[in-house]
Amino acid sequence: MDTLNIFLLALTGTWLKVIQFFVALSVLIVIHEFGHYLAARLTKTRVEKFYLFFDFMFPLPNVLNFSLFKKKIGDTEYGMGWFPLGGYVSIAGMIDETKDTADMPEEPQPWEYRSKKSWQKLMIMLGGVIMNVVLALVIYSVVFANYGESYLPLENAKYGMHVDSLFQSIGFEEGDKIVKVGDKVPKGVRQIFLTAFLDEAKTFTVERNGQQKEIAIPEGTIGAVLKSKRFDMLSPRVLLTIDTIDQESPNKSLFQVGDRLIGINGVEKIYAKDFSKYIREVNKDSNGNYLSEMPISILRNTDTINTLAKLDTSGLIGIYPPITSKQLDVVEVEYSGLSAVPRAFSFTYEKIRDYLVQLRLIFTSPEIKINESVGGFISIGKIFPGVFNMQSFLNLTAMISLILAVMNLIPIPGLDGGYVLFLLVEMITGRKVSDKVIEKANSVGLLILLALMLYVNGLDVFRLFK
Repeated sequence: MDTLNIFLLALTGTWLKVIQFFVALSVLIVIHEFGHYLAARLTKTRVEKFYLFFDFMFPLPNVLNFSLFKKKIGDTEYGMGWFPLGGYVSIAGMIDETKDTADMPEEPQPWEYRSKKSWQKLMIMLGGVIMNVVLALVIYSVVFANYGESYLPLENAKYGMHVDSLFQSIGFEEGDKIVKVGDKVPKGVRQIFLTAFLDEAKTFTVERNGQQKEIAIPEGTIGAVLKSKRFDMLSPRVLLTIDTIDQESPNKSLFQVGDRLIGINGVEKIYAKDFSKYIREVNKDSNGNYLSEMPISILRNTDTINTLAKLDTSGLIGIYPPITSKQLDVVEVEYSGLSAVPRAFSFTYEKIRDYLVQLRLIFTSPEIKINESVGGFISIGKIFPGVFNMQSFLNLTAMISLILAVMNLIPIPGLDGGYVLFLLVEMITGRKVSDKVIEKANSVGLLILLALMLYVNGLDVFRLFK
């Protein structure tokens, strides 16, 4: 194992989340700005500056102007700013967050943005978004080629579902098998809540005792799941079969790998998710202390063994619940070489489509409250795991890249989408939007963006204290 891997494995928790977020954000900023840079070069437009992070207090271009590093190569200054909330390229002859009409008093020069044709300017403005999508395609191609894809079809959850109290209250019963969500069959168990949310489903269809039953989804149910972030409220049941035995366990001579626990403390028909419930919640004395031992029933091959297991001070007996894929028929799809590319394209399309639907639902669905559904840099950083995993890091980086692509296309002046809107007006009407209008619109747009940044990051700070 190389030094970097040893370091990443040793560094866990909050700091590793911060480092992963910082690295992913830096890569995405550079890739996005490189898209603008490349399109400008292809259209023979001069790029004056290319910066990772801002060398000023964004969005105030004349406040705290300094860079941590800069070097001029040709006609472009490359640098790293001190304000780590984005980055930018300064394109000659273009009104943006760093320049206004007062900075362009002369006649347009051939190498300037303002002298280019509408389609060339549109190409420059879409370059960043296109590169974000291309990066996601490349990452997903690598992920599918190296890790493949796995999912558990609904029909393969043969022991039914564990049902949380929220879903019991609307009519679910332990062991129900989900057949449909609304009028759709999700690809896998992990897509149950996503399908219910995106399709605004009103019913679940379940199989119970060989009969199908339709269960209505009361308003607020899916919202409660999203708010809690507990997506295991409906999860597949697996038998409590021992996969691993802790060699430090006082019970290591009692169990064998492959044993199935069929009873704990007099409770029979135990499934894996019940394990901690009966170990930690039931096996306590009147003072709340864990018992030193408890009666268990083990099924070994065809023999039933009734015995006592010892508990440690944490209420554990030194065995690990089963891996789901060993009991249920999880579909494993492998992609070799270029065969991963088509799947990357379809997966990228699915992610963009789902994110667009989520944006719409934030403003239209009664299940969602905006102040519970949006977040800033802290929220994004929290989604990275506290233990480094390359597949997870790549997937999250690709996902954030697509989110940035979609967000940048929102037609707010100051974002790429605002410039695209002006250019589409120019291409349709044949008349260029005046620089003064663009300058004023950018000023308003940047204030809106600043307010949004303060709002979403303020929510993050509030949640920390809450």
